[in-house]
Amino acid sequence: MNLYSNKQRWKIFLFFLAMTIVGITLWYSKHIADRIRIEERKKVELWSEAIKRRAELVNFTEELFNQLRSEERKKADLLGTAYNIISDPTYEGDFTFLTEFLRNNTTIPVLFYDEQGKLLNSANLPDGKEQDQEYIDSLYQVIVKKNEPIILSEVGQKIYYDDSRLFTQLQATMDDLIHSFIDETVSNSASVPVIVTDSTQKHIMKLGNLDSTLFNTPDLLQNKLSQMRSVNEPIEVVLPGQGRQFIYYEDSEVLRQLQMFPVFQLILIGVFLVVSYLIFSTFRKAEQNQVWVGMAKETAHQLGTPLSSLMAWSALLESQGADPQSIKELNKDIERLSTITDRFSKIGSVPELIEENVYDVMQQSIDYLQPRVSPHVHFTIESVDRNITAHFNKPLFGWVIENLVKNAVDAMDGKGSLAVMISSEGHKIYIDISDSGKGIHKNQWKTVFQPGFTTKRRGWGLGLSLVKRIIEHYHEGKIYVKHSEIGKGTTFRISLRG
Repeated sequence: MNLYSNKQRWKIFLFFLAMTIVGITLWYSKHIADRIRIEERKKVELWSEAIKRRAELVNFTEELFNQLRSEERKKADLLGTAYNIISDPTYEGDFTFLTEFLRNNTTIPVLFYDEQGKLLNSANLPDGKEQDQEYIDSLYQVIVKKNEPIILSEVGQKIYYDDSRLFTQLQATMDDLIHSFIDETVSNSASVPVIVTDSTQKHIMKLGNLDSTLFNTPDLLQNKLSQMRSVNEPIEVVLPGQGRQFIYYEDSEVLRQLQMFPVFQLILIGVFLVVSYLIFSTFRKAEQNQVWVGMAKETAHQLGTPLSSLMAWSALLESQGADPQSIKELNKDIERLSTITDRFSKIGSVPELIEENVYDVMQQSIDYLQPRVSPHVHFTIESVDRNITAHFNKPLFGWVIENLVKNAVDAMDGKGSLAVMISSEGHKIYIDISDSGKGIHKNQWKTVFQPGFTTKRRGWGLGLSLVKRIIEHYHEGKIYVKHSEIGKGTTFRISLRG
C-alpha cells in the first residue's frame, strides 16, 4: 500500500484541474477586457475625429463671421460717409437717400455731442442702456479711439459711431466658440488625458484629466509629451486668434486599467492560492500532529499493562529459580519494551535534551542493533574527535538511529556496509550515515520524508517521517539526503547544534 503515490497522483490531478480553471477564467476575463478595450479605443478614436471636425467647424464659422463682420464694417463706414456728406456744406445733391439710410440704421451705435462735449442724443444702444451714463461714458472711451468724429459745424454737433451691435455680438460669439472648443476638448466625454500646447510645443495652454505637478519642469513636460506622442499622434489645430496649437492625448484611465486587469487578476488568484495552500497546509500539519500525538500516547498506554505484567513474571520466575540466562534475556527485552514505551510517551511533549557524547551515544545504538540485524552487514563508526558533544534526548535519538539503520539494511537486502561518520564545524555537529544499498532517485530526496512514502511492498512510509519529526521538531536540527547514487548507496546527514 503506497499512500504517497496515491496522494501524489491526486495532487497532480488537482493541480492540473486548478490550472485549467484558472486558465479558462483568465482567458474569459481577458476576452471580456479585450472587447471593452476595443470599445474604449473606438471611443477615443471617435473623440479624436470629433476634435478634428469641430476644429474645422470653428474655422469655417470664423470664415462666415469674417464675411458678416466685413459687411457690418462696410455699413459702419457707409454710415460715417453719409454723416460726412450731410455735414459738407458744399454738397448740392439729393439728401433723400442719405436721410433714409440714416433713419434705417438700427444696429450701429451713435452718440451725439455738442461743442461743449455734452451728450445730446444717442441711437441704437442696447435695451436699458439709453439712460445709463456709466455705460455711455465707457462706450465713448472706446469709440473715440476707433473712428474720427463727424463734425456738423452748422448745428455745432459731433457724431461718434461704433461698430454695429451685430458685429460686436459676432465677435463675442466667436470668442465664446473658441473658448468653448478648448474647454470641451480638455474636459472631454471620453475621459482622455489631454495637454494643449502652443505652436512651440513647450508651453501648456490647457490641461485636462492630468495633474500639472507631475510635469512642472520643461524636461518632465517633454517626457510626458513624448510618452503621449508614442500612444497617439497629436492633433494640430489652427484657431482664430489663437494660432497653431497641438492637442496631445493618451489612452483613458479605464483603458489602461483594462490592459492591466488580467495581470492583476492573475496576481490575486496566485496570492489566493498561496494563502489557501498555507492555511490548509497548516491545518493539515496540525491534524497530523494530533494524530501522531494521539497514536503515540495510546501506544504507550497499551504497552504499559503487558509490560508491567512481564516485569512481574520475570520477578516470579527469578524467585522460583528459573534459568538465570533466560531471565537475563527476558529482562533485556523488558528493558527494550520499556524504552519503546518511553519513546512513545515523549511524542507530543517537550523532551528533555541533555548534553551527551555523540560518539558514545552512536556506539551504544550500533552495539544494540548490530546483533539484531543481518550478520552480513559490516558496521563502522568514525569521528574526527571522540569528545564531540551535542544535546540529545537519548530514547528519541536512539529511535532515529534505529529507523535509519533498519532502512539501510533493507536497502542493502541484508548484505553490505554501513558507515557512521561524526564531524563538527563551528557550533554544528554532523552525523553522516552511509549505506551501500540501492540508492534513491534525486527527485525523491525530499519526498522520502513525507508520510506515506515507501518503496516496500508492505511498508507504511512512516519511519523517515518520524525521524524527521524527532530531529527537527524535538532536537531543532536538520536531516536530509546528503548524497545518493542508484546502485551505489545513500548518505543521510543529521545536523545538530553543539
